[in-house]
Amino acid sequence: MVADPGADRSFWSPYRHGFARLAAAVPALAVTDVDANVAGTIDLLRAAHERDVAAVVFPELGLTGYSSQDLFHQQALVEAAMTGLDRVRAATEGLVPLTVVGLPLRLGHQLFNVAVALHDGDVLGVVPKAYLPNYREFYEKRHFSAARDAPTGSIEVLGREVPFGAGLLFAARDLPDLVVGVEICEDLWAPLPPSTLMAMAGATVLLNPSGSNITIGKDAYRRSLCSTHSAQTISAYVYSAAGSGESTTDLAWDGHALICENGGILAESERHATEPQLVVRDVDLDRLVADRIRTTSFTDAASDHRAQLAPRRVPFTLGLPDRASPLERAVPRFPFVPTDGPDRDDRCAEVYAIQTSGLVTRLRATGIEKVVVGVSGGLDSTQALLVAARSMDLLGLPRTNVLGVTMPGFATSDRTLADALALMDALGVHADTIDIRPAAQQMLEDLGHPAATGAPDYDVTYENVQAGARTSLLFRLANRHGALVVGTGDLSELALGWCTYGVGDQMSHYGVNASVPKTLVKDLVRWVARSDAFEPATAEVLESILATGISPELVPGSPGDDPDAGPHQRSEDVVGPYDLQDFHLYHVLRFGYRPSKVAFLAHHAWGDRTRGDWPSSVAEEDRHEYDVATLLRWQRKFLVRFFGTSQFKRSAMPDGPKVGSGGSLSPRGDWRAPSDGSAAVWLAELDHVAAELDLA
Repeated sequence: MVADPGADRSFWSPYRHGFARLAAAVPALAVTDVDANVAGTIDLLRAAHERDVAAVVFPELGLTGYSSQDLFHQQALVEAAMTGLDRVRAATEGLVPLTVVGLPLRLGHQLFNVAVALHDGDVLGVVPKAYLPNYREFYEKRHFSAARDAPTGSIEVLGREVPFGAGLLFAARDLPDLVVGVEICEDLWAPLPPSTLMAMAGATVLLNPSGSNITIGKDAYRRSLCSTHSAQTISAYVYSAAGSGESTTDLAWDGHALICENGGILAESERHATEPQLVVRDVDLDRLVADRIRTTSFTDAASDHRAQLAPRRVPFTLGLPDRASPLERAVPRFPFVPTDGPDRDDRCAEVYAIQTSGLVTRLRATGIEKVVVGVSGGLDSTQALLVAARSMDLLGLPRTNVLGVTMPGFATSDRTLADALALMDALGVHADTIDIRPAAQQMLEDLGHPAATGAPDYDVTYENVQAGARTSLLFRLANRHGALVVGTGDLSELALGWCTYGVGDQMSHYGVNASVPKTLVKDLVRWVARSDAFEPATAEVLESILATGISPELVPGSPGDDPDAGPHQRSEDVVGPYDLQDFHLYHVLRFGYRPSKVAFLAHHAWGDRTRGDWPSSVAEEDRHEYDVATLLRWQRKFLVRFFGTSQFKRSAMPDGPKVGSGGSLSPRGDWRAPSDGSAAVWLAELDHVAAELDLA
């Protein structure tokens, strides 16, 4: 398989970037009216083709109706179903989707409940149901034989000899990571579903044509079952259940369709609808493959069960269109942060608890009862101070054991200094102010730096003299008071190398924010401000800090600047918008996506078009959108800094707790990389995109 099998497709096509568009179809059914059911199936099939769907699944026994009961033993119905299958087969000619439909099929002296895979006028294979429910309202063994009882592994269907049996894998030649397995309804309810073995044998997409009826609470169980199974098999799971038109003699049907991906539910049908439905979403095959590669237990399990797998691959060519197509899935702008509502609050509470428990454990293990925190009046030091204060509460120690110190330098604004002092006062921690300017001035003089004589030479030496002076003071204060230095730097700064190495803000005794990205730090501080976690006076200061621009405050502004306006130096002017850079970081760190795919996703999340789905937590002035050229420019900045210039800082980073599945950059945890690596491979791929879009 080539490195990028879709490289010859349009940049604007989801298929270029490892997505596969899947559909669950729920026709309006007429029990035993095969002609009507075939017509409804073909209508939805054509609709799926118009939407560039790669695979579509219809309900179990959908050409006859699942609830046909003893009419399955009528020759006329079984033969009509086969004639109907031929009509559906003919209708697939020239269409893209791999199509899976259900019907009763006679083989010798046995009747099977089967799903037939069709594509472009051909029958690719037939999958019989493995587990026939024969309990409560189900009595399928009255009508059908199970897959294990099949006398042969291939059969003739519509004049074609095709594979027959459970465990067939339908593999797309022109989308190599699209490998489809099929199981039928009850198969998923079994202790060891056939799809588990299919997934271990290479299936990335699992289709389930189902005849499941509805009873109270069953919909929730289906959601849990499908989503959990997709997580255990690291797959996409597409489920389509029988709906309107099935017989209601003793049962009811809700037409429940689901598309799940690795534990998440991407789409769901409207249950109890009377009109036909086509539920469509793009699933991320790259994500599934990336997680399987990383999850060693998945490949170990596949090796342990290799003798049971015995997969039979059925290759076919989709014939995918090469055209632009809107991505049929949500792409969160803030992947580290849940959207509005209880999920976000729960996430913030959990992260906050992880940070505090990490610090509490470290203090208990070392026997140290005091901590030192450098407080700048910015977001990161604010979050670190909040964690330190709550840790003292949990340890039953006074908050004065938190030694907060603010260290104004050449560019400290009146606003951030006031916020730092007010925050320490509101929290009741021990507060000190140490002016680092004399020490920094002395070092500049010792270095013979032009700024020592008043020249506006604000280079990296000028900045790092101040950063180093602050960190040196923190460690010496810790020595003096038998304390531990709590680091304030966050995951975004580590990713971009936006920290001073060694005797600078890169170093501490314990970094509570080390795996918390900047976008999540904002939400954590906002969550504390709007909760009752601390006293009301604290919340007021936190709101002021949230409204202040992000800055290292190392370079002074112009003489006429308003000292109350806040920082003049803006970090994002140098390293790029943190909202974007966190987006890039998530997709590179979590999944290892190529730059072109990250750019495609960024366009769908941040592109220059009107969208009203901003989380309410994002202030109006922060709601930015970007054209493609700007997105590529900032991604280039990210790639240079992340892959090319910053790893040595991460290779020597202090301990700190991992808080989320998005990953951390600890060399002892999620990320091990050479400090002398090159960004050339990633930049070349991004340059190819820029040239393709005429943006080079």
